[in-house]
Amino acid sequence: MRVEISRTLLEQIVALAAADANEVCGLLLGTSDRIEAIMPAANIATDPARHFELDPAILIAAHRAARTGGPAIIGHYHSHPSGVAAPSITDAACATSDGSLWLIVAGHDATLWRTGPDTAVNVHFTKIHLDSR
Repeated sequence: MRVEISRTLLEQIVALAAADANEVCGLLLGTSDRIEAIMPAANIATDPARHFELDPAILIAAHRAARTGGPAIIGHYHSHPSGVAAPSITDAACATSDGSLWLIVAGHDATLWRTGPDTAVNVHFTKIHLDSR
């Protein structure tokens, strides 16, 4: 499977990550095969250098907009400032197997993952080809 994103949008996410020593985060909006927009969110985690938690006000606003015809929330992005662009143990512990997309940025690397069921208590991440044009 592949998911499209404009090069400009991907560069915007990478630039947001590069501008902050903490993990940055936000929502991915679009369709199952195309990321059409992002909605940056404040990281309200108690330890934002190592974890992320989306500002719930942004999440609620995006859900309200989607219910009234706005773009659908298809996942989120976040950065790993001192790690790799792959799901961490913490990511796996916080994820749900709902099929959402996780775009993870580390440096200039960006990878895309889809969540799914692994076992009764674990989430599996499947790497998805990110097609930036």
